[in-house]
Amino acid sequence: MTIDPITLSVIQARLMQVCDEMDLAFSRAAFSPVIAEANDRSDGIYDPVDGSLIAQGAGGLPVFVGTMQYSTRTLIEMINAGRVLPPEPGDIYIVNDPYLGGTHLMDVRFAQPYYRDGEIFCWLSNTGHWPDTGGAVPGGFSASATAVEQEGLRLPPVKLFKRGEMDHEIYSIICSNIRVADQRIGDVKAQAAALDLGAERMDALLDRYGTATVRQAIAELRSRAAQQMRAFVREIPFGRHSATAWIDSDGVVDAPLAIHLTVRRDDDSLVFDFAGSSPPCAGPMNSVKATTLSSVYLAMRHIFPEVPISAGAFEPLKVIGIEGTFLDAQYPRPVSGCAAEVSQRIAEAVFAALVEALPSRVTAAPAGTSGNFALGGHDPLLGRDYVMYQLSGGGYGGHAGGDGLSNGCSTIGISKAPPVEIMEQAFPVLYHRYALREGSGGAGRMRGGFGLEYDVELRRGTARASFVMDHGRFGPQGAIGGQDGAKNEVTVLLRGVAYTPVHLSKEQDINLSAGDRVQVKTPGGGGYGDPFERPPEDVAHDVALGRYSLKQALDLFGVVLREDAGTLEVDVGKTVAARHS
Repeated sequence: MTIDPITLSVIQARLMQVCDEMDLAFSRAAFSPVIAEANDRSDGIYDPVDGSLIAQGAGGLPVFVGTMQYSTRTLIEMINAGRVLPPEPGDIYIVNDPYLGGTHLMDVRFAQPYYRDGEIFCWLSNTGHWPDTGGAVPGGFSASATAVEQEGLRLPPVKLFKRGEMDHEIYSIICSNIRVADQRIGDVKAQAAALDLGAERMDALLDRYGTATVRQAIAELRSRAAQQMRAFVREIPFGRHSATAWIDSDGVVDAPLAIHLTVRRDDDSLVFDFAGSSPPCAGPMNSVKATTLSSVYLAMRHIFPEVPISAGAFEPLKVIGIEGTFLDAQYPRPVSGCAAEVSQRIAEAVFAALVEALPSRVTAAPAGTSGNFALGGHDPLLGRDYVMYQLSGGGYGGHAGGDGLSNGCSTIGISKAPPVEIMEQAFPVLYHRYALREGSGGAGRMRGGFGLEYDVELRRGTARASFVMDHGRFGPQGAIGGQDGAKNEVTVLLRGVAYTPVHLSKEQDINLSAGDRVQVKTPGGGGYGDPFERPPEDVAHDVALGRYSLKQALDLFGVVLREDAGTLEVDVGKTVAARHS
């Protein structure tokens, strides 16, 4: 039987809607601001045989596209091998082991088998960023960890829910190893409830169209996604397209790490070769295989967003050369920076390698850091412990169609920074500044977007601050002649004395007292094209809005501006001379 195009499209939309509703339910019910406000979570539907991605919600983090597929596949393999108890209706497995298809320990995954007519039709799975999973520092972002045990509690796949009931013994073990454990029950129940809602929506879908029709549609959608990706790959010229992206340091050894990438087209498939990248590092900037693969997938999603999200879209993409490098972390290498930071450098390498080949599709490098800032302490006014997690946006890269977005979310996701009002209500902090970082976008015919700058003060008690960020040594790369964006900057004011971390944007166990402040300036995006080709009137507009100074207009763009009756005008003659000097 051939499924008609209209039915196929409707089923595709319904599958995505199931995931969207799971995402929404998860965020609405969660207690932690990082999930409830920042939406650092994702939900998806996966194949019952090999765990391949069937659908993911539009609001789910792109970096979880590949990792949740890998994790679900690993869970199925472990069940088949007898290493994990077999599933029953109502069971939900919990796992956060990075080496079994994960990211870092704070990204906790739930997986639930969905049954139809007595057999597993698919797996429903989600991932949520827990504010803390134990370890050496509050929040889990240990900047100087040298083993994964220092980063937190590592969970293999175990049944947290059995036939719909929570296993309180396992939950007690988890709570005994994490901070602010009393607050976790809200996130756990929200995560489980999202999967239960997904099961209800799957019931409605299968009741409407029938099991056989939906199964046929899923297979057809996977095949078409692969065909569509192969068609787009054929747009890329044959040859070798190479680039290098740099990580500031691993947090332990103060030396940069290199991601060397060569992309080559083999007919209608792409090979991503990372041979020659830096070896495994001592600190937490190693990336597990699942995250490395997912980083390549999400980069290609940015380049070809028309391809539907399913396992078929990944079939023409082959990743090689990661063995023996820090992009294929093995136990016990620390990995807290892999998902939030290394993944973005991998995506940046893909963009830099393909921007010359696909100049109308690929952008200059975005800010490329999630700005992970964790603060943990005791609030004497409320009489309780807390762990605050702040992520932040940055500038997007300029592109052929326009300037980069300012203060956009990170490359790997759609997470947004929690509102300042929510953070000040939930934690003993006060934000003195939260604004665009003017002038941080890389100069170009299309300039990069601007980063963010914020200044936050600890109001009472004492706390420990930790950072795992990047792009403090190297700014986001410009493209096609554009300049790099501004670098990340972190300053800590301890009793009024400014302190800059040795590793620039990586540090842990900074002891703060009431009145101490943390100031962060996130990177701007890279510029696209020759800055001297930027229309002078666009430069004048930026200067009028305070984005650049008159001196920057001249130095960066070769544009001479003069004030006339309170307005800025371009001095055409001097601009032409400046641009040709």
